[in-house]
Order: sequence, then C-alpha cells, then structure tokens
Amino acid sequence: MSAVELDARKYGPWAVIAGGSEAVGAEFAHLIAKAGLNLLLIARKEGPLEETAEAVRAHGTEVRTLSVDLVDPGAIEAIAAATADLEVGLLVVNAGANTYGHEFVTSDLDAFRKVLTLNIDRKLEITHLFGGPMRERGRGGIILLGSVTGFVGCTHMSVYSGAKAFSRIFTEGLWLEMREYDVDVLALTAGVTRTPAMERAGLRFDTPGLNVSDPADVAREGLEHLADGPVWIVEDHYGKAVERSSFPRDEQVLAEAAEVAQMMGR
Repeated sequence: MSAVELDARKYGPWAVIAGGSEAVGAEFAHLIAKAGLNLLLIARKEGPLEETAEAVRAHGTEVRTLSVDLVDPGAIEAIAAATADLEVGLLVVNAGANTYGHEFVTSDLDAFRKVLTLNIDRKLEITHLFGGPMRERGRGGIILLGSVTGFVGCTHMSVYSGAKAFSRIFTEGLWLEMREYDVDVLALTAGVTRTPAMERAGLRFDTPGLNVSDPADVAREGLEHLADGPVWIVEDHYGKAVERSSFPRDEQVLAEAAEVAQMMGR
C-alpha cells in the first residue's frame, strides 16, 4: 500500500478514527500512520482493535486505543477523557453500520433508535467535540463516512437511508461553516464495500452486476480528496448517486433500491 501525503502541520499531530478496527477504518489507520500522524483508534471489539493498533504501530507512530460501544450513553465522555491531552487535527467518523433492518411499521422502535443514535447522535457529538478546537486553531480536517443509500429510500432500510441522507446534508452545511477557518470537511460517500459489517448483514458480494469497492480504495479516496468537499462519492458510484438524486424519481430507481435490500438478505 503506497503512502498518501498529509500535511502534518494542518492535520496533525493526532488523528482520531471512530470505527477504526477493521476494513475501511483499519485502512484509514495505516494510511494516516504512514503519513506521520499519531492515532487514537476507537471501536467496540477490543480484540480486533488491538490487533489493528499493533499492526499500525509498525509504521513508527504512536497508536492509542479506546474500546467503547458508541451506542452507550457514556461513549462521548469516554472519548473526551481519552483525548484530553491530545491535539487532534484529523477526525474520521467511520462508524455507522446498519444495525437493524426491518419494515418500519412492524418494527422494534428501540432497535431503530439505536440506528439513529449511532448514525446521527454520535456523529454529531464526536464532530462537535473535535470540530470546535479545530475552528479555534484555524486548521484541521473532518471526514464523515456516508452511503449512496442516503440518496433514495430503501425498503427495510428506511431509517438507515434517512440517517445517511441527514449525514450528507449536515456535512454540506458544516463544510460551509468551517471553510473560512481552514478546516476541511468531507462527506465521503461509499457504495457497497467489502467489509465484515456488510458480510454480517448478509450482503452477497458475488451478486451479478453488483459494484463492490475495496476498503483500501475507499480510505485512499477519502484522504486524497479531503480538501475537495463537501461531498466525494467513491469510485464508480457517482453515476448511481446522481441517478438516485433525480426528481421525480421513476419506478426503476425505486425498484433498484428495493433490490439492494434484497441483496442484503432482508
């Protein structure tokens, strides 16, 4: 994996990755460490988190870890305490999988609330925690992971796709607010990506015609285009996002969104 250039004077000396134990998050960690920044990796599962941290330390930078479930009420307080002595110049919020897929009106609302907590509440809180000091320093970068599902409603994923739509619009507004303070903000919008989370969700990567991204490519594009906000759509998913953003949406667009849910075994 070749290096990506990052200006440590702008984005250093520390980077925080929420969802940094596997797949896209782990790839971000390797690339950022190679660029010379120290890292705090945050994830729920302690085993994979420590394995990734140990591998990333081979690049010669300091790597700390924090094992916390972002859905827990005390998650933000734990992150604030773990970073109290750090100057964080780069934030990557990669956590945000769909933890519950179901038809809405027959659903468990508490399960959907966890989807919203992870994908909206915690994203806002983490961004607020680190974005304020970046604004005061007049430098920094923020990458918030999004999804092409946020461009059109999806059956059995109505809450998740709605949360991703919120994330994209929020990031666009944040980009407008922060650019005068030299803080780069990017909504990195991914399509289907070969990750363990999507495997656990039941996504069949071998489905004919399905365009699947590699986690390393997603992370690389995010860092290479950090200054090209407010939105960067990964790889070949740009055309699909444009199609899904059209209005009025025709039946074919909605039918394709339904197929995504079916591919995920919903």
